[in-house]
Amino acid sequence: MNNTFKILILFLAAIVVYACSSGDDSNDAQQDNFDRGAMLVNWADNIIIPSYTNFKTATENLNSEVISFTDAPSVSRLQSLRAEWLNTYLEFQKVSMFEIAKAEEINFRNRLNVYPTNTSEIEQLIADGNYDFSLPSTIDAQGFPAMDYLLHGLGTTDEEILSFYTTNANASNYKAYLLNLSTAIVSLTTTVLDDWVTNYRTTFVSNTGSSANGSVDKLVNDYLFYYEKALRAGKVGIPAGVFSGEPLPGNVEAFYRKDISKQLLLEALTATQNFFNGKSANTNTQGESLQSYLDFLNTIKNGEDLSALINNQFDTARNAINGLDNNFVTQIQTNNGQFLSTYDELQRNVVLLKVDMLQALSIDVDFVDADGD
Repeated sequence: MNNTFKILILFLAAIVVYACSSGDDSNDAQQDNFDRGAMLVNWADNIIIPSYTNFKTATENLNSEVISFTDAPSVSRLQSLRAEWLNTYLEFQKVSMFEIAKAEEINFRNRLNVYPTNTSEIEQLIADGNYDFSLPSTIDAQGFPAMDYLLHGLGTTDEEILSFYTTNANASNYKAYLLNLSTAIVSLTTTVLDDWVTNYRTTFVSNTGSSANGSVDKLVNDYLFYYEKALRAGKVGIPAGVFSGEPLPGNVEAFYRKDISKQLLLEALTATQNFFNGKSANTNTQGESLQSYLDFLNTIKNGEDLSALINNQFDTARNAINGLDNNFVTQIQTNNGQFLSTYDELQRNVVLLKVDMLQALSIDVDFVDADGD
């Protein structure tokens, strides 16, 4: 009887071990069976490379407008240049999140969009007529924010601004600086796009492993860093005073143009949501994505699909942004509480993406959270 009891216990234990191991194997097989390669191909061929291609075209159009303006400055050409600057700045929002490979190597995002721009340094470099934009010391004196200052911030009227390029004693230096800014943007963009097309694309789509060095893990971390630091904190949290204890209206994006900060933020938010959903840059089609990956794993949070919760929070944040003033300086000065509430809506998706999504996909965070959240 005693031996029979022991045999029964061992038999039941074996069944439990088998059931547990079978369940674990099923989960591993389900995760491993998701077609990461198809997702990487969709990201590279339908989103990243087309977005950089569109952006490069925009930068070339911008450079043409700068050449036209600096060749024969006039109010009409200044206005045409401003329009192209805005169009290119909007296109930049669609590639800014992809700080990987060559873009990371050359510090692409910061070279194009560190703000607030350093106006005293810009003026000194213009006066000297001697500068090198590849130097780290000039990072806050170039890119779109520097052009914002030179196109909108030199005076209170178009005629006052135009005078810096016509009758000012340093007019030739102002024109040269503006042209060098746009030329650098084209050059940096060409470098990144060419590397994707001729080199990195092959490496990227073939690196399907689920490790810290895999393409999925690396790009997802870059994507989350962008959303958390550049979009949530840079565009809203820092100027709202979340990290400083007091509002910093001078730190809004496009400070000198004034009325497009909301437009840039909305473009960036839509780009991050489109990437999450695997939406093509040039069509309405969707391919394999973070959304479909989560759905494949049947990832549930509080009884709901995690992918749906993330998309709903993107939409909630967008609604909050739409309620803001077009001019974020005015918004901060008149109702910063509403601006802070918008930050909170953006922050809610940090938790869903950085905690819940990464846990479901077994991806570790590879960057340091430096702002205390």
